[in-house]
Amino acid sequence: MTKKRRRFGKRNEVKIDLTQYNIGLIGESGIGKTTLIYEVCKKVAGEDGYIFLECGKEDGADAIQGIIYENVRDWDTFEEITDDIIDNKTEYYPDLKIVVIDTYDQLLEIAKPEVIRMHNSEYPDKPVKSIKAAFGGYMGGEDKATEIVLDRLWDLKEVGVRFIIVGHVKQKEQEDVATGQKFTTLTTNMSMRDFTAIKTKLHFLGVASIDREIVQENTGRKDSKTKKDIMKGVVTGESRKVTFRDDNYSIDSKSRFADIVPEIPLDADAFIKALEDAIKSEASKGSKSIEQLEKEQEQAELEKVKEIAKAEEEKKKQKEFNEVIDKITDYIKANKSDLDKVKPILEKCKEFGADNPTQLTDIKQAKEVLKIAR
Repeated sequence: MTKKRRRFGKRNEVKIDLTQYNIGLIGESGIGKTTLIYEVCKKVAGEDGYIFLECGKEDGADAIQGIIYENVRDWDTFEEITDDIIDNKTEYYPDLKIVVIDTYDQLLEIAKPEVIRMHNSEYPDKPVKSIKAAFGGYMGGEDKATEIVLDRLWDLKEVGVRFIIVGHVKQKEQEDVATGQKFTTLTTNMSMRDFTAIKTKLHFLGVASIDREIVQENTGRKDSKTKKDIMKGVVTGESRKVTFRDDNYSIDSKSRFADIVPEIPLDADAFIKALEDAIKSEASKGSKSIEQLEKEQEQAELEKVKEIAKAEEEKKKQKEFNEVIDKITDYIKANKSDLDKVKPILEKCKEFGADNPTQLTDIKQAKEVLKIAR
């Protein structure tokens, strides 16, 4: 019988739910990034639908009443928290939709000691103390830090949890690839290598900044050489804004959605509306209505939750089984010179068609054998 050939390629349907996208917000220190994202999360995901991970030396959550957060001072803590979410998503975190990384550059910093540990474990004859020397040097250590961070974020995505990253900015001088001319841009304070690695994974990247109105006022004094009036700039007004698209490329923002509004006030409702409008504008280019897409996608999400729950249960059963087998094998190793203790275990295994405990496949049978080992 001829096997039917598979044809690759599937038609995408834009997800209407904002929580299905990877989002970034970078901005000046103290401008209100954490507060804005907190308010956005509450509105789109609900009180139990988000968690802030305050990484490294960040402590923005301290100033926000009611925020759900955890301090993440090192990689072990980050791994412990995310492992718990991944392993117990449907049981303990059924409503969780968003993990906020505040800030992403600090997450990379706490990943670096882990990379050094990984290198020294993998290459014990070539130990290193610096990230610069890890995994061959030449940015190999830094790239590994990005790799383990992104892998972990994608593990969260597999169980239905998306991420929002928060970061800081500074002005940088850059060079245009085509013309070679230099220009100043407001961009991340991270290395461009690290920033590009995460920026390419985001659907939306907003840049928060302060738009100041400055007028020149006469100081009433004259320049001693030119005899001209000495003027000074005075701020007459300022407003906080978020930029998603800058045609002058002076603000390093981004959107994968073509119809995003270029700029909005620094406001949670305006932020949500800008993203949702861009998503719906793109979705409306298809043959289905927004309402139809929402209904179908909600049903698909329910089915996915069932699959995740089933996978969780299987994983827990396998973990329990492995722990039982480990206890049996540990007992055998500890009593390998005492045949009277080991023989009954092997005989019980043979009753179940196995030559030794590692060949057992049923948890009930394994527990029966474990009773003898005790």
